[in-house]
Amino acid sequence: MKRVFLSPPWTGAEERAAAEAAFDSGYVAPCGPMVDEFERGLAALSGRKYAVAVSSGTAAIDLVAAHLGVDQSWTVVAPTLTFMATVGPAWHRGARLAFVDSDATGNVDLALLDRALSEERRRSPRRKLLFAGVDLYGRCCDYAEVSRICRRHGAEFLCDSAEAVGATCAGRPSGSAGIAGVYSFNGNKIITTSGGGAVVTDSRKLADHVRSMSQQSREPKPWYEHREVGYNYRLSNVLAAIGIAQLRKLPEMLERRRRNAERYARLFAGTEAEMLPPRDGENHWLSVALLGSERRRDALLRAFASAGLEARPVWKPMHLQPVFAKCATYGGEVAEDLFRRGVCLPSGSGLGAGDWRRIRAAVEGVLGGKKTRTVTRL
Repeated sequence: MKRVFLSPPWTGAEERAAAEAAFDSGYVAPCGPMVDEFERGLAALSGRKYAVAVSSGTAAIDLVAAHLGVDQSWTVVAPTLTFMATVGPAWHRGARLAFVDSDATGNVDLALLDRALSEERRRSPRRKLLFAGVDLYGRCCDYAEVSRICRRHGAEFLCDSAEAVGATCAGRPSGSAGIAGVYSFNGNKIITTSGGGAVVTDSRKLADHVRSMSQQSREPKPWYEHREVGYNYRLSNVLAAIGIAQLRKLPEMLERRRRNAERYARLFAGTEAEMLPPRDGENHWLSVALLGSERRRDALLRAFASAGLEARPVWKPMHLQPVFAKCATYGGEVAEDLFRRGVCLPSGSGLGAGDWRRIRAAVEGVLGGKKTRTVTRL
């Protein structure tokens, strides 16, 4: 029985032809014309002036942190319901971390964010503040309100849109808020370069610095000269070629993911479970079901595993991670509840009829036909 993965790449002849074209161009190693074209496409997608393609979403976050000078004198505030990479670079740089609870949709609780930035500013007036916002599971946080809160407290806003390529917020593209946005093109994202990421920004100074640092900060000399120590974070020309082909298919992939979400909503209707409340403009990267209890969540996970279907709990909140046990946390109960009850469901763009039959059988084998409450769109 072939395993159905959570969010596998959706690739084919277009990506193969693009990779061959990169080989034929003679630019196999970084960089090359495919990187330039991919960056132009990403800038257009994000509504930003500049894009810098790098080796991962984590590298993108680290480069922005390096540009800002994040170190022990900074406090980095982030949603607790996220992936480790949102705060990992700040942790390595010695920053103080503080985590903020979720609202019912899984994104950051705006009132608690306001409180967290206020208290962190009052606690250490001389520390610099950065809010690393997260577009959870392809659902943009409220860019306008988050930006307003950050301005009020003198905090920089980094928009972690790693999961949200192709999503929008009140008509604005994901990644279009704050000093910079960050994308990921990991193998499980909606579009992939197998591994990769990008920084998108309207700041030429930031873009130029990030691009330089991603290439070891080499000065424009005929010899190797360095005024700072950079990183080997650039995306290769071959992987950028794959990304170009993926960008062309993005509208179709978004439509397929939207249909996946609608199908799950019908499948779970009438059961004890509910879907994570939807948000306008989401890209449906992963569909998430909320079960009645942790025990029922685990039962559904076991049923999926037995059927050869990959599923997983939602992100374990950062404040529950042993490594961050001593970090400040504002709230946390909502994120903890989402973790206890939430299941990320197979959501790939290429789900077929046979896959859906297995998914339906697994769900019906666990949940039966209990009644659920109505979920309103937020």
